[in-house]
Amino acid sequence: MVRRVSTTFASPFTATGPPPPRRRTRVLALPEARWALVATVAFLAGLGFDLGGAPSPMYGILYAVAYVAGGWEPALEGLRALREKTLDVDLLMIVAALGAAAIGQVLDGALLIVIFATSGALEALATARTADSVRGLLDLAPDTATRLTGHGEETVSAAELAVGDLLLVRPGERIGADGRVVDGVSEADQATITGEPLPVVKRPGDDVFAGTLNGTGALRVRVGRDPADSVIARIVTLVEDASRTKAPTQLFIEKIEQRYAVGIVAATLAVFAVPLAFGESLTDALLRAMTFMIVASPCAVVLATMPPLLSAIATAGRHGVLVKSAVAMERLGEIDTAALDKTGTLTEGTPEVTDVSPLPGSGLDADALLALAAAAEHPSEHPLARAVVGAAQARGLRIAPATGFAATPGRGVSAVVGGCEVEVGRVETGRAGDAADRMHLVDGVRDLDDRMHGADGMQDAADRRSVVAHGMQDAVDRPSPADGRQNPVRSDLGSHPHPHPHPHPHPSAGTTVLVTRDSTPVGTLTLTDRLRPAAPAATAALAALTGTTPVLLTGDNAHAAARVAEATGITDVRAELFPEDKVNAVRDLQLAGRKVLFVGDGVNDAPALAAAHSGLAMGRAGSDLALETADAVVVRDDLTAVPAVVRLSRTARWLVLQNLVIAGTFITVLVLWDLVGHLPLPLGVAGHEGSTVLVGLNGLRLLRERAWQG
Repeated sequence: MVRRVSTTFASPFTATGPPPPRRRTRVLALPEARWALVATVAFLAGLGFDLGGAPSPMYGILYAVAYVAGGWEPALEGLRALREKTLDVDLLMIVAALGAAAIGQVLDGALLIVIFATSGALEALATARTADSVRGLLDLAPDTATRLTGHGEETVSAAELAVGDLLLVRPGERIGADGRVVDGVSEADQATITGEPLPVVKRPGDDVFAGTLNGTGALRVRVGRDPADSVIARIVTLVEDASRTKAPTQLFIEKIEQRYAVGIVAATLAVFAVPLAFGESLTDALLRAMTFMIVASPCAVVLATMPPLLSAIATAGRHGVLVKSAVAMERLGEIDTAALDKTGTLTEGTPEVTDVSPLPGSGLDADALLALAAAAEHPSEHPLARAVVGAAQARGLRIAPATGFAATPGRGVSAVVGGCEVEVGRVETGRAGDAADRMHLVDGVRDLDDRMHGADGMQDAADRRSVVAHGMQDAVDRPSPADGRQNPVRSDLGSHPHPHPHPHPHPSAGTTVLVTRDSTPVGTLTLTDRLRPAAPAATAALAALTGTTPVLLTGDNAHAAARVAEATGITDVRAELFPEDKVNAVRDLQLAGRKVLFVGDGVNDAPALAAAHSGLAMGRAGSDLALETADAVVVRDDLTAVPAVVRLSRTARWLVLQNLVIAGTFITVLVLWDLVGHLPLPLGVAGHEGSTVLVGLNGLRLLRERAWQG
């Protein structure tokens, strides 16, 4: 669980605070996985001895171990189901395996046991990991909170908080409940909730969310929601509800399994009883029935589906896409609409210096201005400061030592560099005669202009110089992406705010940093959340595959979303969405008959990933919950892999169909031969195994490199 961090916590934004212990179920902690491992090892060892010509007792014992280890649990479950007058396909597989052993085909039966034991283990692991990730999300919210009362402060369980309570949130602590700031200025890393790429300045009147990380300032927060109704709690509920919506498909599959199992058992009994009734000998009738059981068993059908899908999974894995199951791979090929998150998906989610603009008369060139800003920002731990310092280092600039560094929460930084007082921040308010009042230094422009303006364009540098040179910035009313309230940003050149605020005609495309030296502006830097280079090509490829342009779903504001949409050719843009809004958007598309692929990376994307027909998460910066909820993960964050894996899945589904036709044809011919004529057991086994090998080899075609290239 997350514990309180002391005020000496060094870097509240370079990490997400002290990470909670990760509740990740180990594979071998699952009994299904342990038994499947024993069965597989025993089978492989027995197969080696068998092919090597060892005495039959040696490999026979190993095959028996495989039978027992992999078959006892489904056999027990099948017997329990029989008590409820239900016959499932797992029990049928056990009977078929035992039937194969009874007529000497021990290897066939052992292979069938291993296949189903491994499948059961993978299903158990997927279920456990999903439960782990949901529990881990709850760990984001702190156990305790500091509540202020008329008698001082007290530490209480976060679950005991009530609407109206006043909380003290110290620097580096996670916020204990959804609420509103009543006093103090700080920054909150709320990427897990809204998907915003950078920390957001919080002042009195701003909303905050449980589980988000407070920055370097202390806040007093009035609780606005019951803990059980917090955004984090609602995300957990949404993930669980969305996962349950897939249950009807599973119920349909179970009905098919039930009917198939009943049909095969009934047919086997009939094949045994009818010839016996007409005078056939017991041995011949039993041999015919067991042959029927062998040729009618779904081994070829199982292999008809698994090799193409597993080969596709292996090929995708070689190219940086982890597809979690054969079912997930198959579902990827069914999608006909793509919905994409913005921050961390279409964009890189990290700030980058994209423009350096010295002011006329400053005596600085671009490198000198960047080096000066980097020297002042160097002691700061903020991601924007890291971006400025990184840009200077990338250019090979010397970063001068700084003294007297100071960072004011929610305002900014100042330091003495080369004997001059250097300040870094965004022009927010000021007076013509007082440069100190002309600036609200938000640490590396901590007030996120890029939430308003976008990620890929940039304001004309001459316009920006003109604004700064005259010491003025027109007032802008910025809608908060979290709640739609207005955050006024004023220019106050005189002793009072500008009397006629209006939007600036050239909004910045990112975060604009003003650098001053001895209270004199010397230049600006612009930082943006850069669009991934592959984003336009990936969206175009998805549009070609699905026949419709992807949809952009983002928690960021409409201006930022529109910039990214324009760069990627997306026309359907839905911005300022909470997690439940993304879920509703996905469900609306699916109610309209679409099968949606959702691509995202954050905790706030997890419910939509679960609700979509297929979910795909970006791996490098993706949250644990998003990675566990998604059906597939793009490990290398290569967006071109998204349409590639969809195309690969469609090829795999086509091969599955081919294999089902092959397997069905073999089974039909062999069963009819056994029923109408007299199918020799060796020929029946050869036909059964031959069809199995054929469909297996057909599926392995997807291991070739050109399968990924399409």
